[in-house]
Amino acid sequence: MFSDTGGSDTGSPNIGASGIDASGLTGDLWAALGGAPSLLERVGYGTGGGLPAAVPVMALGRATTAVCALAAAELAAVRSGPPVSVRGPVPASVPAVRVTDGAVATAFTSERHLLIDGRPGATFAPLSRFWPTADGWIRTHANYPHHRARLLTALGLRDRDDTDALVAEVARRLAAMPGEQSEQAVYAAGGLAVAVRTASAWAAAARPVVERRAIGTAPARSPALPPAALPAEGVRVLDLTRVIAGPVATRTLGLLGADVLRIDSPRLPESRDAQADTGFGKRSTALDLAVRADRAVFEELLGSADVVVTGYRPGALDRYGLSVEALLERRPGLIVAQLSAWGFDGPWAGRRGFDSLVQAATGIALLQADAEGRPGALPGQFLDHGTGYLIAAGVLRALTERLDPDGDGTGRLLRFALATTAARLLGLPADPAPATERPDHSGRLAETDSPMGRLRYALPPIRYDGSPTTWSRPPSRPAADAPRWQP
Repeated sequence: MFSDTGGSDTGSPNIGASGIDASGLTGDLWAALGGAPSLLERVGYGTGGGLPAAVPVMALGRATTAVCALAAAELAAVRSGPPVSVRGPVPASVPAVRVTDGAVATAFTSERHLLIDGRPGATFAPLSRFWPTADGWIRTHANYPHHRARLLTALGLRDRDDTDALVAEVARRLAAMPGEQSEQAVYAAGGLAVAVRTASAWAAAARPVVERRAIGTAPARSPALPPAALPAEGVRVLDLTRVIAGPVATRTLGLLGADVLRIDSPRLPESRDAQADTGFGKRSTALDLAVRADRAVFEELLGSADVVVTGYRPGALDRYGLSVEALLERRPGLIVAQLSAWGFDGPWAGRRGFDSLVQAATGIALLQADAEGRPGALPGQFLDHGTGYLIAAGVLRALTERLDPDGDGTGRLLRFALATTAARLLGLPADPAPATERPDHSGRLAETDSPMGRLRYALPPIRYDGSPTTWSRPPSRPAADAPRWQP
């Protein structure tokens, strides 16, 4: 482990006090992941130091962190002991899990704590914000240059260096149009904008927060994993995700010992600051899947991969032969986790999306509105981070199931969406003891040198007896690593 300067956990969790999760969400998510209910007794909570919000964000953060840590503890027990059937009695060696609100609040705002050689990481760009429209509000996302260009094209504007003047021009154009008309125009141009809606106006079809099913045929090789110090040690993960939710999931798998290789297209820009935050515990390479030589390299990597995590729009990777069915045909027994913004069916399934846009569409932004009625945002990217830990939990549970000597050895498909996480958040009961003061993050931050500079970063919230306290490696520079697995 590289050295860190922080990491003390000042919470006082009560092991077995599962009732502290008054929402009941931990149990619901654990059941959705196929976990044994008796294992919930291994989870303890430490309250205090949360983030205030109009909706129970700490319940979401607490529960998604808990199921991820519990899935890691379960897999650690299965790998460290004699072979057991996970359908039978729960191994007595499953370590106790600790979830503390302060650790959750810090980790779920990790991008806000990032310092790179003393400089704060980039957050939202000037054109990514709420704007008044002729009939309400709209939220835009223009952090990437191509999204900024498409937004301006949709509004009939040219880019300019004078940011204040450009913001004023965009504001005038959007104020003259109804929100949904602007939304449709920007989307048609390939940009990102969502009219702010109430929860009832969104009214999307109900979907499970986790979709999981066996798929494909028995594996071509034995799925056994030898005993190891970390639950995911020896597991090979191809990371085809971007921004926050997917990278948080794979960052967590890297924390737990997996060999995670992030693959980006050299033709698609990515934020270096975002990678400085979410690149811990993994390596980074670039492959253009439209180029035959790069595609051959990918196929070689896939041939010995255990897990593929994708975060692109449904169907976007299919033209490269990366549909679930095609992946499982070439790599039987593979675990495939798919993430989307809006879900995998319905009229919005093919749209791009980000946490901030999902908050705007699903009614969260209006619930967070200020006294003047201006829409607001959650105190962190809770949909992204919560979904990220849920994805990691799903992968860990799938690995445990794959080790079951009574199992069928088939592959696993796991599906998650930011919009279904939002719906689950909105359906939670009010927090009986909501946070009123922001937490002290100082003891939950650490520093390390890295190829990207000296980094201050948030420590992971995943804690169980014997768990790592930080990552074994800092982030690589984007595309700096060779496209091969570690020995």
